[in-house]
Amino acid sequence: MLTFETLLEPLRAIDWDDVEAVDAAARKVFGHFAGGRYMLRRGLTAIREEPRLMALCEHYDILDKLVLFDDPHTGVRMRLHVFGSGYHDRPHNHRWTYASHILRGEYCHRIYSPVTLHSDLNPATLDTMMVRQEQVGTSYTLHHSAIHAVVAEPGTVSIVVRGPAMTERFLVMDNKTEEAWWQYGAAKEPPEDAYRKRMTGQRFDELVTSLTEWNVI
Repeated sequence: MLTFETLLEPLRAIDWDDVEAVDAAARKVFGHFAGGRYMLRRGLTAIREEPRLMALCEHYDILDKLVLFDDPHTGVRMRLHVFGSGYHDRPHNHRWTYASHILRGEYCHRIYSPVTLHSDLNPATLDTMMVRQEQVGTSYTLHHSAIHAVVAEPGTVSIVVRGPAMTERFLVMDNKTEEAWWQYGAAKEPPEDAYRKRMTGQRFDELVTSLTEWNVI
């Protein structure tokens, strides 16, 4: 029987700075989700049964992150992202390289030209290098240093595989205020912030109901 451990085994020893290698390995993983719902259902069941996974799930006003698998030894993690109404984010990079596959809906994806990341960076100086429409069945891999932004249709669902954190912080840029600031990982997060975004059992059940109605699971 295929498990998340065996499915993600090739990603544990991979060089996550090698985007080509990550993309090739991630596409093989995504292939197991494109053709059926069994693994997604298993992952959601694991969340119900493992308090550690439930504690890692996050709820924001316009985005939910369900952690289907987490390897604390290597930092490899698989999540299901469910985008709410009005989702859009500011230009930002990530602390880790990741790969994403769209299961439902779509989003407009902007990728910006490489720049030196610093808190004095004016977002108005960013140049858009690529605009993609990520639709059902599309996949991509993004290096942790890349700057991007997403505007998602309500009810969009993606599956994400991320690697270990390469840095302790990432930069967020606001086009309206022309400001930029660093944000840090959970290890440096104030307890009150962690508590506010922690997903409740009720919210988890609501998401499972929606995913079932949408035929995602």
